[in-house]
Amino acid sequence: MSTFHVLIPAAGSGSRMGSELPKQYLPLLGKPLIHHVLAMLAQAPRIASVHVVVSADDACWDEHAVDYGNKVQVHRSGGATRAATVLNGLYAMAGQVRADDWILVHDAARPGLSQALLASLLDALEHDEVGGLLAIPLADTLKRADEQQRVATTEPRDGLWQAQTPQMFRYEILQRALQLAGGAPTDEAQAVEALGLKPRLVVGQLRNLKITYPQDLKIAEAILLADAKENEAI
Repeated sequence: MSTFHVLIPAAGSGSRMGSELPKQYLPLLGKPLIHHVLAMLAQAPRIASVHVVVSADDACWDEHAVDYGNKVQVHRSGGATRAATVLNGLYAMAGQVRADDWILVHDAARPGLSQALLASLLDALEHDEVGGLLAIPLADTLKRADEQQRVATTEPRDGLWQAQTPQMFRYEILQRALQLAGGAPTDEAQAVEALGLKPRLVVGQLRNLKITYPQDLKIAEAILLADAKENEAI
């Protein structure tokens, strides 16, 4: 029976946050952003292991490291791109997973993933031939800008989805896709698509936003505080 493993690429700098501190270590409710991601995944009963891939010279991990138990492992083999970091992480995991095991690649800067949303993804894809990802159908009107930042055209949004993570594929397929990927695919699904496969879209939630700009931290804080109040009420 295939098992589920999580891989978190955490070697980026997060330059759009305007901070010298990599965004995965920015404070959120008094703890590093990545702490909230790892704490949730470490508690997920269906997840066999969680692998965090950081840069070889990452001093912040040691400073902020928390013991999440044996389920969480750290690999200091981050690459120059997201794709390279994920591929290096797959190599590091090689002796612990089987070819048909599921790998869930999740952003270090998405603290809003919930146990219910994770379970929804696992249930939807566990027996899928290809795998897939969480995503949200686009609701806003899309505008394409010209060089002067004026509207050049309005783009049809029919059939367009905003990709999220986790993105979930078999170990062997994901490794082959990233090994063959030309350029630098922006997510794992794009690399898998290049193999001629069609990943499945599983409806996600707005709460699973990626922290990209400073104001996103306030939204994430509100989400986690609401979760905490709900848990207290149960």
